[in-house]
Amino acid sequence: MLMPAPEQDIIAQRLDLIAALRRIVPGEGVIADETSLRAFECDGLTAYRQLPLVAVLPSNVQQVAEVMKLCNARGVKIVPRGAGTSLSGGALPLADGVLLGLGKFNKVLDIDWDNRCAVVQPGVTNLGITRAVEHRGFYYAPDPSSQIACTIGGNVAENSGGVHCLKYGLTTNNILGVEMVLMNGDIVRLGGKHLDAEGYDLMGIICGSEGLLGVITEVTVRILPKPTTQRAVLAGFPTSESAGNCVARIIASGIIPGGMEMMDRPAIHAAEDFVHAGYPRDVEALLIIELDGPPAEVDDLLLRVKDIAERCGSVSLRVSQNEDERLAFWAGRKAAFPAVGRISPDYLCMDGTIPRKTLPLVLTRMGQLSEKYGLRVANVFHAGDGNLHPLILYDANNPGELARAEEFGADILRLCVEVGGVLTGEHGVGVEKRDLMPAMFSEADLAQQMRVKCAFDPNHRLNPGKVFPVLHRCAELGRMHVHKGQLAFPDLPRF
Repeated sequence: MLMPAPEQDIIAQRLDLIAALRRIVPGEGVIADETSLRAFECDGLTAYRQLPLVAVLPSNVQQVAEVMKLCNARGVKIVPRGAGTSLSGGALPLADGVLLGLGKFNKVLDIDWDNRCAVVQPGVTNLGITRAVEHRGFYYAPDPSSQIACTIGGNVAENSGGVHCLKYGLTTNNILGVEMVLMNGDIVRLGGKHLDAEGYDLMGIICGSEGLLGVITEVTVRILPKPTTQRAVLAGFPTSESAGNCVARIIASGIIPGGMEMMDRPAIHAAEDFVHAGYPRDVEALLIIELDGPPAEVDDLLLRVKDIAERCGSVSLRVSQNEDERLAFWAGRKAAFPAVGRISPDYLCMDGTIPRKTLPLVLTRMGQLSEKYGLRVANVFHAGDGNLHPLILYDANNPGELARAEEFGADILRLCVEVGGVLTGEHGVGVEKRDLMPAMFSEADLAQQMRVKCAFDPNHRLNPGKVFPVLHRCAELGRMHVHKGQLAFPDLPRF
């Protein structure tokens, strides 16, 4: 995994740049010593690490704008960072870049009950939004497993989902507006509390843009009334294929659960050992199916889901009898990633999405790849929408294992595209999937996406080295020829 070679003219001005940043963000807002910078050397994709040139932690929008203006004038790169929970390396620092941390932007600014929305700063945690409105019976629907730590600014950058995205949508379906700072320091607003904005759907471009277009400084989100009834079903199956068939039949019947998650045997055992949620240990696959709505509707849906599960060969079936039990069912799933960390020194968490009907085929092929590479894999994923999260287990202390894990993961993502899916469902491209983009997009596709980047950041200073596999600048767009998917002289660096 190559990153752009550090620009020496930027590194040469480091001390002068630090002094200029301290004039904008006084006190402890600029971090320059090596020991303190270690806290920012990676995000959730810990296999890749790099100290930033300097880190700056502004506390208001004007400071962000001034930092952006300064860096734009000097040609200095900027890497925006939220809580650092990204699993694709989206917040990986650059040796010649300023890391711009938004951790101090952590206030809920306004709750508009009549319009069912809240205005929050980007450093507010995902769960923090729900905590701010739950006393009135409301909540924020997207709920990534890292919701206790991940921030709404990062959720917008990656278009995060969660276990309830099947019915209630991803981040893009639950935000109404953003305030953002462009690379030249301009502060702009897109959307707002109204339902639909006029003109181009710029919100659709910003959500999921991975920090390549601007720095988010405020977000307006939808809040929803909590369902009157929520019940969860634990259904165990003798094979992953039979569980996948159950998923397909539930959706085909017209039932859209609030959430529908699947775990295989390694993930089940790891989660149960960690959380003691009451998961069955004698099954190969486990579905967690949540149904919500009015009590009569939920009762009817429970009967239908139980019938489908039994006809698909379920060998165990358990329905939550109270709220504590429902939350316990979900606790194991929410803790699956740290639970797997207890059974392996290291793991790579992949993120691809496939058509639901191909789930049995993909799981079979992943088993074959596991044997090929000699590495275990634990599967945890959003079964309802086909968003897979295979966890490839490896030990970085063993020479060559990280490289094997990376190639294993790349083959899984290529498989997702091969069966009609996509490279990412919610974690983003970052550096992890950057060089796989040609497996999904043509040269023309990538050039068109680059044109959007150039409209916002013509000098390519915002989060460079991420998302685009051919890392050239906007001025060179269209001048680099790719023939049959191959660059001329592929051994030469393209940065």
